[in-house]
Amino acid sequence: MTAIDTPAGLTSIDAVTSGLTEVGYISTAAISTAVYLAHHLRKPVLIEGPAGVGKTDLARSVAKYLGYPLLRMQCYEGLDESKALYEWKYGKQLLYTQILKEKIHDLVADADGLDASFAKLGDFQDLFFSRDFLEPRPLLKAMEQTGGSVLLIDEIDKSDEEFEALLLEILSDYQVTVPEIGTIEADVPPLVMLTSNATRELGDALKRRCLHLHIDFPDAERERLIVRARVPDVSDKLLAQLVSFVQLLRGENLRKLPSISETIDWARTLLLLHADALEPAMVRDTLNVILKRQSDILAVTGKAEALTHEAVKAAAEAA
Repeated sequence: MTAIDTPAGLTSIDAVTSGLTEVGYISTAAISTAVYLAHHLRKPVLIEGPAGVGKTDLARSVAKYLGYPLLRMQCYEGLDESKALYEWKYGKQLLYTQILKEKIHDLVADADGLDASFAKLGDFQDLFFSRDFLEPRPLLKAMEQTGGSVLLIDEIDKSDEEFEALLLEILSDYQVTVPEIGTIEADVPPLVMLTSNATRELGDALKRRCLHLHIDFPDAERERLIVRARVPDVSDKLLAQLVSFVQLLRGENLRKLPSISETIDWARTLLLLHADALEPAMVRDTLNVILKRQSDILAVTGKAEALTHEAVKAAAEAA
């Protein structure tokens, strides 16, 4: 494995924060520190937190500001090595077999005896399971990137424990063992990020190999910065009010709290409706943008007027 060159965007924690800001991701000290350490310690980052707080977007943003390719592995129940690591190009192998069958007479024509014939055929059998017939999947592709890459293993908690075991060699030594070929080692270790919504408990062996990062819902100030970065045309007044409203909603007893991505969608929605301030009627009409369960929408509808007035007041006081 070659020595790791440090990109300009990873020379310091401040450089990470600045680089992420340039691509529209508003970082925190904890997030920037985790990214910085992931590179310098050559450790994956396990990112946990509620859905919609920017876990996946962090990996995309890091890849964007570093200029690295992003290799994404979406996890699900039943995921195995043929989808995550590699599989054989069966069609190409079949074609090769047909060609070999047609040429077999020529191959063994000058062989002296049965043993010599088998020896010649054995050489071609080895070629049958070679790199020429190997189709790399995201995990192997990430390790084959000579200029570095970001490997996103998304929603690892949705996979089986068997897939976790498969990851241990990769995350420890940045290498993959293909029985028919041998061990393939990464020239440049990828920057690995795993995300989890905590739908199941992950194994201790996997956790030991990772740095831990928890991303929670942002406070009002950071959420305003995030929405401003993604929806630059929203007015300061409307931005402060809608963020205050979402912050109040997260204090309600809801089945699913609104995420950052839903706050951004709501800002875009209100812009499309030419709103310059929150009004109870418009809030009620657009609750389906920020709330995704009907029971939550019904619970908030009756409180929409009071929550709107409270949000407007809080925004005015913070100005």
